[in-house]
Amino acid sequence: MGTARALDRGSGAGGLDRPPRAQALASVALSHETHGEGPGLVLLHGVGLDRHLWDRCLPRLAARHRVTLVDLRGHGASPAAAAGVSLAELAADVAALLDGPTHLVGFSLGALVAQQLGLARPELAASLTLVSSVAGRTEEERVAVARRRELAARDFGASAWAAVDRWFSPGRRAQEPGLAQDVLDTLLANDRASYLACYDVFATADAGLWPLLPRIGAPTLAVTGADDPGSTPEMSRRLAGRIPGGRAVIVPGARHLLPLESPEGLTDVILSHTGQECHRP
Repeated sequence: MGTARALDRGSGAGGLDRPPRAQALASVALSHETHGEGPGLVLLHGVGLDRHLWDRCLPRLAARHRVTLVDLRGHGASPAAAAGVSLAELAADVAALLDGPTHLVGFSLGALVAQQLGLARPELAASLTLVSSVAGRTEEERVAVARRRELAARDFGASAWAAVDRWFSPGRRAQEPGLAQDVLDTLLANDRASYLACYDVFATADAGLWPLLPRIGAPTLAVTGADDPGSTPEMSRRLAGRIPGGRAVIVPGARHLLPLESPEGLTDVILSHTGQECHRP
């Protein structure tokens, strides 16, 4: 995804009394790519998007880290997702790519996957950066996301348009119209059944994670845009307060798609959190 290149196509949480065990689940082979040298870092995208979400952040991250970008199950060039796929299964797919402690950076659905890995495979989580993540939804927020899921099932095109309208302010669309069109094209190119299966995970998995979050031991940062209507600043503060030692960063003037809208600022935050901060000229 992104203005510079087109899409590549082709090739739950467990019980509340213990962390789910992603390593016991069968995984599928994810389409992925690796860039750079240094401490391992994996980038996880949101529902309906793909690994090109991170194109604008990649150059600076790969200058300091060995970066792995993946297409989650049901997205991009990875295998389809079946109805009923769980967050634990999505996390097991990612775990199969990792060979040691890795900085986990997840956006939206990817942030839920990162939390699951932090619980089920703590030996793989050097740190968590949770970008535009939902957390502890209120009843009103649950109703809103359920309605969006119903729209996606009934009229996928209208759902994609509504997402772009929610994610980009009119001023941002006017400033960079090609970016909003790229995101829309990415959404519309999704396999509908896979999208709905993964949206179900996005819409519900935070409820299963919530009681387990105090068990996360990895250094954790939650970051979102001040104007994000879905993954709100309050949600990032909830995460930071729920996870021991967690911190929250709120990016002024930004909505949901921080990797595209505020790549420089987001990259600064990530590198600072992973201990690889560098000062730009």
